[in-house]
Amino acid sequence: MCDAWPVLNSSPGGGTLMIHRIRTLFGRPLSGGLLIAVLALLGAFSATGVSADDNLRKADAAAAIERVISAQLDAFANDDQERAFSYASPAIRNGFSSASAFSDMVKRRYPAVFQAVTVRFREQVPHPGFLVQRVQLVGPQGHYWDAYYRMEPQGPGEWRIGGVVLTEVAGGI
Repeated sequence: MCDAWPVLNSSPGGGTLMIHRIRTLFGRPLSGGLLIAVLALLGAFSATGVSADDNLRKADAAAAIERVISAQLDAFANDDQERAFSYASPAIRNGFSSASAFSDMVKRRYPAVFQAVTVRFREQVPHPGFLVQRVQLVGPQGHYWDAYYRMEPQGPGEWRIGGVVLTEVAGGI
């Protein structure tokens, strides 16, 4: 088996070395057709700009966003007002005099968020400067809701909730 992955370079003969390494990647020469398919696949990835790093960053952001929303829902369920308030964006935090005032508003206006019975994370939609995370909820009365969380980046790997829009769903989730 090849002990190193091929390195793309622009030196003379570099492409030939890469093809040789791909041909012998699995310890035996690849057939011409399979080699062409592998090279086409590599070219498609480089042409689209999709990289493993990009996918990893997106997956890390998605996981971080889900952790923040889940942690706030958990804090509301356990009546931990300070912790629930800590996941709000600075703009939201500045709009309330205290964690208690924030929790009271959520309890009155967003009971499905305050006492979610079921939570399912769905798609994320990127926007310039923020991301919207759709979350399907079942509230305390058994009603179904789509919650659209505005998620705002605060730094590398840090996200805060910048608002929520709830819409009741006629059917189930």
